[in-house]
Amino acid sequence: MGVESAPLSIPWARSAQAAVVSMWVCAFLTLAQYCCGIFIFLLLGDFWFISVFYVFWLCLDWETPQTGGRRCEWVRNWIVWKYFNEYFPIKLIKTTDLDPGKNYLFGFHPHGVLVAGAFGNFCTEYSGFKELFPGMTPYLHIIATWFRFPFCREYIMHAGMVSASKKSVSHVLSNEQGGNIAVIVVGGARECLDAHPGSLTLNILKKKGFIKIALEHGAQLVPVFSFGENELFKQIENPKGSRLRAFQENLQKLFEFTLPLFHGRGILQCSFGLMPYRKPINTVVGEPIAVKQNPNPTLEEIDQLHEKYLQELQKLFDKNKEKYGIPEHKSLIFD
Repeated sequence: MGVESAPLSIPWARSAQAAVVSMWVCAFLTLAQYCCGIFIFLLLGDFWFISVFYVFWLCLDWETPQTGGRRCEWVRNWIVWKYFNEYFPIKLIKTTDLDPGKNYLFGFHPHGVLVAGAFGNFCTEYSGFKELFPGMTPYLHIIATWFRFPFCREYIMHAGMVSASKKSVSHVLSNEQGGNIAVIVVGGARECLDAHPGSLTLNILKKKGFIKIALEHGAQLVPVFSFGENELFKQIENPKGSRLRAFQENLQKLFEFTLPLFHGRGILQCSFGLMPYRKPINTVVGEPIAVKQNPNPTLEEIDQLHEKYLQELQKLFDKNKEKYGIPEHKSLIFD
């Protein structure tokens, strides 16, 4: 198999986009380990007191990822995120207005390999979110493991990420003035194992916790589908029942995250590397599903709303799929 080289002469903007995305991928894969290394290096060296003070700070600040985080508009407005969004490019599409007097729960699909669409749209200010949904504040909920790493947790909270724990989602949806959006990547880490180009499999049939919490708080449910999310990388084949898939699923059960064996393009060549392919990501925000608050929903009520959500998600996909290059006969597969 030949190697396809990248053009020797490319515009400065495209070079900047590639540089930013390469740093983002590197951070996604190694930032937590790197931060732990810095913590240990400081602890064992002359600046040990920095790590000691940080431990005290961590004890005082441990609950912050579950109580709204510590978003920083300066970080969210870094110019690098403009180049990040332009690399693919990422586009946020609104189908209806949202009432800033209400709280919403966005169900984001699919997970993809690195959830690039969710990050670009809800953790930066370069997708036009504020203009499309004035008065609304998005919080991207991610697995709590990320907030156990020193220094790393500060960075991701500044971007607007918070824990995916029930307590954290409840905090976001409890704002009496409204205007909060809890963004949950419903399929979770397991769904990234199905993130092959062309795949439309969603890990959702047993995912009902987000439905229950929406009922408990009366939060309006909004299906969100990110077209192109699964096209960014290729994975080593891992069909269900294979040894690789079993290993990946066991890893996810033990550590809350898993290891998709993926590859994309390189920086200087287009055939192999860890850079995502330049494929457009079009994230379509559907219409809200009205939810009546019920502090103690029954299993039947949860199942009914879950079924309604699946129907609306399928409608959203069917209505928009041909616009974004998906054949008419293709349909979502709920797993």
